[in-house]
Amino acid sequence: MDLNAIQKLIKKQKVSFICSVDENGCPNVKAMLKPRKINGLKEFYFSTNTSSLRVKQFLNNPNASIYFYRKGLIKYTGVMLVGKMEVLTDQETKNMIWRKGDTMFYKKGVTDPDYCVLRFTAQSGRYYCDLKTESFEV
Repeated sequence: MDLNAIQKLIKKQKVSFICSVDENGCPNVKAMLKPRKINGLKEFYFSTNTSSLRVKQFLNNPNASIYFYRKGLIKYTGVMLVGKMEVLTDQETKNMIWRKGDTMFYKKGVTDPDYCVLRFTAQSGRYYCDLKTESFEV
């Protein structure tokens, strides 16, 4: 298993999936746009609404996973990362991943109180390709 190849796969994806845990201990999955910033296989930054259900769930239980996949004509490749999700509202982090078109979602701009950042820190992962699965530490 080539960790650099896994990083390249992740960076090429336009959609990611994040998983939170609800108040009953059940997993909740949500499709998201790709992370705004990625540091290797360790840190992933997503933008979202402070008022969202996921933010409430991550504040109550930071256990999380994220998933990326690529479906080719014949080959399916996927990677799941398991770790912790933090909700960040500091202005420096918000500025770091802000993009010009974000005002479509956050009318008050980068200082909108309904704009926050989710930072996922991976601890381990699982990689699937060619009917084989491998676990790895991050």
